[in-house]
Amino acid sequence: MATHISDLKTIIEYLDERGRITKVHSQIDLEHDLAGVAAKFEGQSSALLFEKPKGHDMPVFTGLYWSRELLADLLQQPEKQLPQYVSGCIKAWQQKPVEPVVIDHGPILDGDAADVDLHALPIPIHALGDGGPYFDAGVVIASDPETGVRNASIQRFLVVDKQTMHVNIDAGRHLELYLEKASKRGESLYFTINCGVGPGLHFAAATPSEAAPPDTDELGIASEFHGAPLELVRGTKTPTEMVANAMVVLECEMIPGEVGDEGPFAEVTGYYAKVAPRPVVHVHAVHVRPGAVFQTILSGVEVWNSVGLLGEANVLATLQRQVPGVQDVYFSHGGCGFYHCVVQLAQKRAGWAKQAIMATFAAFPPLKIVTVVDDDVDIRNPMDVEWAMATRLNPANGVMVVDNVFGHGLNPGFPDYLGSKIGFDCCRPYPHTYEYDRAKYKDVDPADYRITRGTG
Repeated sequence: MATHISDLKTIIEYLDERGRITKVHSQIDLEHDLAGVAAKFEGQSSALLFEKPKGHDMPVFTGLYWSRELLADLLQQPEKQLPQYVSGCIKAWQQKPVEPVVIDHGPILDGDAADVDLHALPIPIHALGDGGPYFDAGVVIASDPETGVRNASIQRFLVVDKQTMHVNIDAGRHLELYLEKASKRGESLYFTINCGVGPGLHFAAATPSEAAPPDTDELGIASEFHGAPLELVRGTKTPTEMVANAMVVLECEMIPGEVGDEGPFAEVTGYYAKVAPRPVVHVHAVHVRPGAVFQTILSGVEVWNSVGLLGEANVLATLQRQVPGVQDVYFSHGGCGFYHCVVQLAQKRAGWAKQAIMATFAAFPPLKIVTVVDDDVDIRNPMDVEWAMATRLNPANGVMVVDNVFGHGLNPGFPDYLGSKIGFDCCRPYPHTYEYDRAKYKDVDPADYRITRGTG
């Protein structure tokens, strides 16, 4: 039986019961105001529900992924063990995948049929410089035109009119490969956008291709997280499949070669993605579940946590196979959850810190910076990491620079996906000597003492 995390409805109920939903009761404008309020709560340990978006009856939900404390509560796991938990679920899927099942009917088909009108959905305009309303939290489900293998991904969609959007597809993603295959076959590529789904499907969409190759059905990852096979239903207007209990689903078509201007959009980097010709998306059907809540994401901490968590899981699993002594990894928020990985290493012999740097870059290509520290450093504390860099990094031999290498195209340091990367070996010299031992204090419990606190 599927757990509570398989359905956004039960997720919201669960979080509300635990005091982790902040509700905005006032009417709010979807153009800039909603995102402006959300930005004030970003990163807090409760999600945000806007009950009255102006001009719409459907509430808007955001913040599901912007707090690891919230995620840990939702997933019923210790917060610091989330990467290991995610890695374990993906490993279990790799070893014994649980395939999705296609059923005849689901809640997404219970809504009344209506004309296709994207303006009827409460789609926000987020940042002040965005090019328009963006559909940014939906999980795309598409099938390989040659093999039929399904893939999940998350893309950004600019709403152009009632029936049309323009989409940005990151280079190297399976969706780009599928579109190329469809073009060679002289066919359109059909897919669905599933908004308001459980985190297992979101994690499946964010799983690096190194962990989920093109010949595997990523939707099985969602089944692993949710505790039961993911349920799909067939599209009504296109040869596609959609999540049976999603809140909102669009049935879509891309015609190869048809492009239109997309952008600007405030991306995960904190910069605006530039306007460029990108694929046109035709929407043939809009399905809205009764009592639906529309989900959106701010391109900040939510992305840093959700994508970073999946990146951490893949890097940790890879490093622990290849580099003796790796204890933990963390994708820093200052690195946008994509670009800076801090690795904690209990050194076993000289040279392994640099080996860890190279293996980390290979495990997650979007990374730009890797910092390796000893196991006495708190990798989630920026001050502690900076201390290791300031006192243990030897600039003469502890810095590795790799030029002209593939990176993430949204990072302005990688124009056309090509740039330089840097690694920092901030570990003590091996074998260890007294000079690099940290000063320590006795671990005492203040509750054992009678103490009066100051009020200043």
